[in-house]
Amino acid sequence: MSSTFTGQRLTLSIFGQSHSEAIGMTLDGLPAGLAVDPDKLQAFLNRRAPGQNDWSTMRREEDRPEFLCGLKDGLTCGAPLTAIIRNTNTRGKDYTQLKILPRPGHADYTAEIKYGGFQDYNGGGHFSGRLTAPLCIAGGVVLQELQRRGITVMARIASLAGIRDESPFLEPVGEKLFPVTDDAVGEQMREAIATARAEEDSVGGIIECRICGLPAGIGDPIFDGMENQIARLVFAVPAVKGIEFGAGFAAATMRGSENNDAFSITDGKIQTCTNHAGGILGGITNGMPILFRAAVKPTPSIAKAQQSVNLQTGKEETLRITGRHDPCIVPRAVPVIEAAAALAVYDLL
Repeated sequence: MSSTFTGQRLTLSIFGQSHSEAIGMTLDGLPAGLAVDPDKLQAFLNRRAPGQNDWSTMRREEDRPEFLCGLKDGLTCGAPLTAIIRNTNTRGKDYTQLKILPRPGHADYTAEIKYGGFQDYNGGGHFSGRLTAPLCIAGGVVLQELQRRGITVMARIASLAGIRDESPFLEPVGEKLFPVTDDAVGEQMREAIATARAEEDSVGGIIECRICGLPAGIGDPIFDGMENQIARLVFAVPAVKGIEFGAGFAAATMRGSENNDAFSITDGKIQTCTNHAGGILGGITNGMPILFRAAVKPTPSIAKAQQSVNLQTGKEETLRITGRHDPCIVPRAVPVIEAAAALAVYDLL
């Protein structure tokens, strides 16, 4: 299984399975001397951690990282940075039927075909969203350095179950229990999650990310553009099914005169009057905030009966998934998108 990102400067490897002894990451390419605040990192990881509220899974994990190497006296030492998170609350018995009955919407079937039945199917194994925790360790470390450079990476829930938060997104919402700009809209979203859970179903949504403080001139054309880099890392998040920058797909309905961002001078600095390009032109940052949105699918593990195929008998069967699952993974995915974006930006910066 290829679980390594190789950027221009950084190399990130993620290892482990949902129910293995531990999960973790190795981040290579960091310069020596970067400070890592463990309290800030833990606060960031807590935003993604499971079992903290009524819209997430009941599986509780502390998600406390243990650094094995690459860190000395709170500073990176230039060696590869490796950290693990120990899994402490696993229940493999919830997944025994999945060896022969693949779950719709999961990688059970494709993994079976590719790896011939040798993969770990407990909790989705290496395909699980649990593996976004190590991604957040790497992203959380890099976020601290970006903040020291005056670069802000912040994300929010832009829509959930078709309910849109259309308030201006100008300030971070990561400190909120439910990361939306408009709390009243957030309450409607939470009600939609509760309804889906009661109906043994799930819902998805869209996460919007805004990156401010990047200078113009970062990135390259064609294969190494800023959009390419961000998209590559955002698609490492298992539930992401689409991404758009700036006006995104709406640009296809505009005329050029509407979509083009006119240039202007503000306080002696070249800026654009609008930001339909999402802060990127030709793969290179133009100094405006980078704006992108990622579509997150509904949690595929639902209690409602679904049709599957028994891989031993070759016959159709009804599958009822047991275990502990999120009726909506969008709120917990918000910091994951921030982590992915931070890694992409820092690597090119």
